[in-house]
Amino acid sequence: MIKAVNISKSFGAEILFDDISFDINKGERVGLVGRNGHGKTTLLRIIAGSEAPDSGAVAAPKGYRVGYVTQHIHFSKPTIIEEACTGLPRQFIHDTWRAEKILSGLGFSKTDMDRHPADFSGGFQVRLNLAKVICSEPDLLLLDEPTNYLDIVSIRWLSGFLRQWSGEVLLITHDRSFMDGVITHTLGIHRKRVRKMSGATDKYYDQIFKEEEIHEKTRVNEAKKRKEAELFISRFRAKARLAGLVQSRIKALEKQEVKDPLEKLKNLDFSFNHAPTPAKVLLQAESLSFAYAGGQPLVDGLSFAVNKTDRICVIGKNGRGKTTLLRLIAGELASARGRITAHPSTKTGYFAQTNKMDLNDALTVEEEIMNAGCKRQQARNICGLMMFEGDHALKPIGVLSGGEKSRVLLGRILAAPSNLLLLDEPTNHLDMESCEAFLEAVEEFPGAVIIVTHNEMFLHSLANRLIVFQAGGAELFEGTYQDFLDRVGWKEETPRSGGRKPERPNEEGLSKKDLRKKKADLLAQRAAVITPIRKRMAAVEKTIEKDEAAIGRLNADMVAASHTGDREAIARLSKAYHDTSEKVSRLYEELEALTTDLEKKSRELGIQDA
Repeated sequence: MIKAVNISKSFGAEILFDDISFDINKGERVGLVGRNGHGKTTLLRIIAGSEAPDSGAVAAPKGYRVGYVTQHIHFSKPTIIEEACTGLPRQFIHDTWRAEKILSGLGFSKTDMDRHPADFSGGFQVRLNLAKVICSEPDLLLLDEPTNYLDIVSIRWLSGFLRQWSGEVLLITHDRSFMDGVITHTLGIHRKRVRKMSGATDKYYDQIFKEEEIHEKTRVNEAKKRKEAELFISRFRAKARLAGLVQSRIKALEKQEVKDPLEKLKNLDFSFNHAPTPAKVLLQAESLSFAYAGGQPLVDGLSFAVNKTDRICVIGKNGRGKTTLLRLIAGELASARGRITAHPSTKTGYFAQTNKMDLNDALTVEEEIMNAGCKRQQARNICGLMMFEGDHALKPIGVLSGGEKSRVLLGRILAAPSNLLLLDEPTNHLDMESCEAFLEAVEEFPGAVIIVTHNEMFLHSLANRLIVFQAGGAELFEGTYQDFLDRVGWKEETPRSGGRKPERPNEEGLSKKDLRKKKADLLAQRAAVITPIRKRMAAVEKTIEKDEAAIGRLNADMVAASHTGDREAIARLSKAYHDTSEKVSRLYEELEALTTDLEKKSRELGIQDA
């Protein structure tokens, strides 16, 4: 375990966090949340020892090893497998199967193992860094946006791998569904302080929201009472018979702590500008085929129509052609065969990672958005929506981070009305709050959306149809993402051992009747073991929900009692608040234990996504 003690860190006049302390205990998998720019990566670097705090320290047991995946690319071996093996502990240095198993899970094929690291893209080189750190089997694994360079199959593999990790994990990711599927605790940086809570991110955010709501209501009530007291003092200061009351109120005001309004936090808050259209079908692709020179076809005979309210999600492993398909639809590439026909009223808004290259580093944010086709005042309004308020709208593009450039690209889409959005992994550089605002904006957009994403929360929320790149081709799937998982699934998502395909169970000699009986017995066994755990989890969750609502009411009653000075009520309510809070803590501990037990029993019985 590690212990962070009284850590502070500033950059110039900007304070990231001030005198914060927290522990990461044995076996905990902790999700680190907070807005972009609030210091999450800086805190990881401090824990890793690559950056020093202004004050405070990080303490760990002797010999405790921390593994931190960096973006720095430096390889010394001639092949992928040899480079990955440099991360293996000394006692396993010749066990190349350990490295091969991890590389396979992260998307490297059998033939990739003997290729030079320099032959691969930057994203795959970062994956290799991740593989080396996992191979080293550190006590604490620090992961900063590990899903940014992974495809959906690798993300699902990494999620399962981390749930079985025996050490500790500290994870930063904008992908909330991935984080909630992995973590046991949430650690949040909020208003320069930190708070750690057991459970997934929703519990943390709910608690922050409730506390800030209570703070603001209390502040407004106290300000009102203060104003009334000041008016009383002003009116009756000269009245001799009321001098005692006046002095009493003056002393009470002097003792009363004045609550400051909470600083308004910037939120990405916008909606896409819709261009009305009479068309029922915005775009038609017929027998679409494409291959890069000398390569295998990425798209071969693909046909589909885009209806005016469709949500089509494009999914598949990296390098299979998802971005190429969007470029074909956007008209950046010409198909080898087939054709794409758009309705005359179709207006497209296109977001692609490669569009960042089109941004002019010499222009300001405001000027870049104006170039998309709007006047200065509209551009200023869009800048505000994209969190470039005031003078921040005058920042040159050249000084912006990757996430800020992504927001500029979104701003450019907002500048012109559209009825078909083409979105290629638009959330890679957004924080968790911004991702949720983006998802809400897409859900509310009245037009059609074609989106490439590996985020399973987006897939479950949005998709009514899918274009799936799998098994060497692209196919249209009619249905939701859950329908796809239930009916088709990821064919490439098979357990691997050292990169070799798992052996199938030997069922030769069993009749169909015997196989059905065996399956029925297995289902009965699963029901007997899993169903009671799930029922208890549901009961615990329901009780937690009821008790947390009670805590909210007790807190409000205590605030009201403190204003009236009812000491007896305050004491009674305080005890009830304390008892209920302790009960909720015990229930969360039970829920955590039940979740761990469910995962363990599910693995033993071969149940996925239990």
